[in-house]
Amino acid sequence: MKDLSDKVALVTGGARDIGRAVSLKLAAQGAAVAINYYDNPDEAAATVKTIEEAGGKAVAIQGDMTKSADAERFVAEAQKAFGKKVHILINVAGGLVGRKTLQEMDEAFWDFVIGLNLKSVFLVTKAVVPHMVDGGVIVNFSSQAARDGGGPGASSYSAAKAGVLNFTRSMAKELGPRKIRVNAVSPGMINTTFHNTFTKPEVRQRVASMTPLGREGEASEVAELVAFLASGQSSFVNGESVEINGGIFFA
Repeated sequence: MKDLSDKVALVTGGARDIGRAVSLKLAAQGAAVAINYYDNPDEAAATVKTIEEAGGKAVAIQGDMTKSADAERFVAEAQKAFGKKVHILINVAGGLVGRKTLQEMDEAFWDFVIGLNLKSVFLVTKAVVPHMVDGGVIVNFSSQAARDGGGPGASSYSAAKAGVLNFTRSMAKELGPRKIRVNAVSPGMINTTFHNTFTKPEVRQRVASMTPLGREGEASEVAELVAFLASGQSSFVNGESVEINGGIFFA
């Protein structure tokens, strides 16, 4: 069912993994999708091509979402492509960067991780909201790590993602009078390059075996949840964080 027809959606980090799955899903439901990417134009172009070949509309826009000028340019370029109205914002951009203990971390590393995962959400939201229609939707990406502290060496990441949760709740209250709903999703172990890079195979296997459903999640399953939150089917869901982790952790 295409219930996002005539909507314009902006997706940060929308070129690969979960962001790509979200971009594809929103486009399949009828939205015109502006995809932000940082350093991989080939992945961004491939995502746009896939959407267009399926009959959808998409454009890829490079930018560093930890910079206010780039966030504002992202919005301006999306408007140039699809018109002035913005209906949906999905803040996916983020990452662990590296696993470092307290003693291994320096101030620059802490600031970078917080900037990538929390400051970016603030800057993009600030840039988008003046152009968002009343009744629009924002979906932010937090993490299971925001609730349980994450794995070894993930303190800066988990702290940033916890900040995303409370920023989501604050914005749900602040933007509620404009009927803009703001929610978050908090993935657990999802089969992406994130865990290919930062999580040992034996750890992934152990976590999967401990999960009640006995497996990792897939990016497409997260995208289905995001599409629900972006649609009118979730019209009274606001300020919520939806855990998607197969039942291994309950908030």
